[in-house]
Amino acid sequence: MTAQYDNQPTGQQSHGAPHSAPAGNVLSIIAMVLGALAILILPIVLGPIGLVLGIIAKTVRHERLAVPAIVVAAVGMIAGFVLGALLA
Repeated sequence: MTAQYDNQPTGQQSHGAPHSAPAGNVLSIIAMVLGALAILILPIVLGPIGLVLGIIAKTVRHERLAVPAIVVAAVGMIAGFVLGALLA
């Protein structure tokens, strides 16, 4: 009988530097949601919060979706202001 050996991991861990988990797009997604909500609800509050979170996601965390998040937050804030002015 012959034993077959394949390249399966044995459960041993390497003893190098700890690997940090890649940064997700959490702040970018929150910024997009706040920007979308700013169209209908409190654009003067939710819009700037979304913009700040998008800028933090871009400059500090280097998230992939940061630029679209900034755009969505800005457009949502402006659209909320315009919609509020039209309905007032």
